[in-house]
Amino acid sequence: MRKSIAAVLAVIVLLAVGGWLWQQSQKDKPLTLYGNVDIRTVNMSFRVSGRLEALNVDEGDAIKAGQELGTLDRAPYVNALHQAEANAQAAQAQYDLVKAGYRAEEIAQAAAAVRQAQAVAAYAQNFYQRQQGLWKTRVIPANDLENARSSRDQAQANLKAAQDKLNQFRTGNRPQEIAQAKASLAQAAARVAQSKLDLQDTTLVAPSDGTLLTRAVEPGTMLNAGNPVLTLSLTRPVWVRAYIDEINLGQAQPGQTVLIYTDGRPDKPYQGKIGFVSPTAEFTPKTVETPDLRTDLVYRLRIIVTDPDNALRQGMPVTVHFSDGARNDRR
Repeated sequence: MRKSIAAVLAVIVLLAVGGWLWQQSQKDKPLTLYGNVDIRTVNMSFRVSGRLEALNVDEGDAIKAGQELGTLDRAPYVNALHQAEANAQAAQAQYDLVKAGYRAEEIAQAAAAVRQAQAVAAYAQNFYQRQQGLWKTRVIPANDLENARSSRDQAQANLKAAQDKLNQFRTGNRPQEIAQAKASLAQAAARVAQSKLDLQDTTLVAPSDGTLLTRAVEPGTMLNAGNPVLTLSLTRPVWVRAYIDEINLGQAQPGQTVLIYTDGRPDKPYQGKIGFVSPTAEFTPKTVETPDLRTDLVYRLRIIVTDPDNALRQGMPVTVHFSDGARNDRR
């Protein structure tokens, strides 16, 4: 009986020592996380509608920033630009005409018209006065006097109209008319600028270096503005999405360097740097009541790969090792 008790006590001691040694070994191990490669993709499309004329790339091609990837039929947009430029020239001419005012020849003609109207008005006034004298002696009837008065009034009105026209020619156009012509010119210039931009947008240009993932359409397709045409996987940036629990959260600091291992090259890690630590927990339980439940909280990390290459692919699983200085401190 005593031997059995001694054996049990020995086993308990051995388990306690083994557990303590395992805990110590875990404390000395650097923190290890598991995640997946995350690469940005861009769905590229034309900003204008039209018939797809050509695509210069295919799936899997390496793409350089600024590279011409495809074009739409340019003819409708070239015609629209020519029309907008013609309208702008007409608006410019109208603005110059309104701003310059009337020519000297037009002013001279208006002055001559005033002199002619003055002569007619003077004759009509004299004729009316003679008719008044004759009417007083009852030589002419009242109707003749009334006709003479009407002719005089009409001549004076014509003289006033001619003088007003001459004043208008000498003064020039009103400021409001000049402002209206200037605004029309600005509108025409804006239409020219938009037409040039629309013509430029018939060419699809790569926004960044990358690899072409998908080619959604083929030449000859009629496209609306914004229809997806190509999908580009960007070469930069490449990062790893990983998660860390609350106990080890303090070890993940922005700017901290880590090593990233893939299954294909376990002996040659990539260099990484923590760029983002989520301020909110994910997979949070509805109620957190005990310390054990609180340890189930995880926080998302974004680790930027500082030396990526073409071997890193979207969704690839990786292992993240913190440096030896980052200990798994569970105290």
